[in-house]
Amino acid sequence: MFKKAEWPRKLRSQEWYGGTSRDVIYHRGWMKNQGYPHDLFDGRPVIGILNTWSDMTPCNGHLRELAEKVKAGIWEAGGFPMEVPVFSASENTFRPTAMMYRNLAALAVEEAIRGQPMDGCVLLVGCDKTTPSLIMGAASVDLPSIVVTGGPMLNGYFRGERVGSGTHLWKFSEMVKAGEMTQAEFLEAEASMSRSSGTCNTMGTASTMASMAEALGMALSGNAAIPGVDSRRKAMAQLTGRRIVQMVKDDLKPSDIMTKQAFENAIRTNAAIGGSTNAVIHLLAMAGRVGIDLTLDDWDRCGRDVPTIVNLMPSGKYLMEEFFYAGGLPVVLKRLGEAGILHRDALTVSGETMWDEVKDVVNWNEDVILPAEKALTQSGGIVVLRGNLAPKGAVLKPSAASPHLLTHRGRAVVFEDIDDYKAKINDDNLDIDETCVMVMKNCGPKGYPGMAEVGNMGLPPKVLKKGITDMVRISDARMSGTAYGTVVLHTSPEAAVGGPLAVVQNGDMIEMDVPNRRLHLDIPEAELARRLAAWQPNHDLPTSGYAWLHQQHVQGADTGADLDFLKGCRGSAVGKDSH
Repeated sequence: MFKKAEWPRKLRSQEWYGGTSRDVIYHRGWMKNQGYPHDLFDGRPVIGILNTWSDMTPCNGHLRELAEKVKAGIWEAGGFPMEVPVFSASENTFRPTAMMYRNLAALAVEEAIRGQPMDGCVLLVGCDKTTPSLIMGAASVDLPSIVVTGGPMLNGYFRGERVGSGTHLWKFSEMVKAGEMTQAEFLEAEASMSRSSGTCNTMGTASTMASMAEALGMALSGNAAIPGVDSRRKAMAQLTGRRIVQMVKDDLKPSDIMTKQAFENAIRTNAAIGGSTNAVIHLLAMAGRVGIDLTLDDWDRCGRDVPTIVNLMPSGKYLMEEFFYAGGLPVVLKRLGEAGILHRDALTVSGETMWDEVKDVVNWNEDVILPAEKALTQSGGIVVLRGNLAPKGAVLKPSAASPHLLTHRGRAVVFEDIDDYKAKINDDNLDIDETCVMVMKNCGPKGYPGMAEVGNMGLPPKVLKKGITDMVRISDARMSGTAYGTVVLHTSPEAAVGGPLAVVQNGDMIEMDVPNRRLHLDIPEAELARRLAAWQPNHDLPTSGYAWLHQQHVQGADTGADLDFLKGCRGSAVGKDSH
């Protein structure tokens, strides 16, 4: 049971600002050039607002405005707000992939907190990697911290059809290849996809990670689904500012909230909302930062029998705007609690239990948040497959897959990397049909590098023109949370380190049995051993900079792809003064 700290007491920021020594006057005096009066340094909580705003992170483009609301709440509660820009890994800007920079952002955030006079932190996030990276960094320092997200975009519409960001990008692109949509129509549709500030309006990775933050108890109840341009998003930011001041006084820290029970709640929530497979890799990394033993087996154990009840794209038909109007994530958490699969007494940043937060909420639209008997799928959790092709596991999202393909045996059509795929996929002479299994290698944490969202390989035009919209696809890559299909991802060990995926050849038969969690390369064991012994890496290795550091220290997808020297390590929050 959490026990509140005594108040008043001397806070961490007083190591910089309290007293009359030369060093204190150095720190405090320079701050006064901003016009801060002397009494603001009297020992009240100093709150860092870690802002991932950037003009090159469009999902977070409105966070400067939200930061002002956070500041207002902090002032109201008697705190001293300090806005701090931090590394913003934009999903749609960074190359080779934003995922390569998640760990760099987390490390930068950790040191931004550790090295500066903050007593608590507001994590102002939105775009896919900004949420896990800031939580990872804050967890490593373990000062009181709270998440507020920027919220999703409003619905898109094109010719009367509801358009989901990302989801329809993949759909329309395939329609162009199949001859069902012209390039001009595709460009016309582009203008309808992103019609307001905010993150993806589908249950993509950004919306999923906002939901994960709330399910973990790291954000105020109801935070995840409020649209980015809704006035209630601003109110949520202001309330968050108020709350962090009291969290500092109570000394309520991430390690008090992010327990094994909290992660199990998040895993079950991800199943219920049809959340992104990216949640797997991010929650594993976040758990590592607080020293929680979370594994792929926990994902299969906790999520296996949870029905997907949120009818949102890419699994369903609605978007985040309707999810908010229906009641949002609190309704989902209440359903899990009523079903006996929520740890009701898990602590949240509000100081209340999860159940106290959600027990009285109402579902205002049962076509958006479905009754369990009408679930999109009765077993909605992320599936973990194992076998000789994935000894350390691979994942699949059943709510986005085609039921008839969940048990399948087919001939492998192999692409050595993403460039090989792009060179071959549109060739009518490619020996492939809808019964084949598309295999792509060298797209994992080390191989891409960074593990890009290329696992949802578009189908060849010769198959699309038959009216086929899904095939089994296997890779060591990730997939956008807005994407769909029978796609096996995160295959571990990855090809770039000599995992079995590296030695799959054209014509090999692959068996996938999702009900029995099996992924098997159907060749003799001796032949597999011979191929693995003869394997040689064929990807370029970086020689300097962060790319070199990443290549040397990134772990496998099965453990969260964090840097090996950061996992499970929390250090002192106060350093030595050099002045």
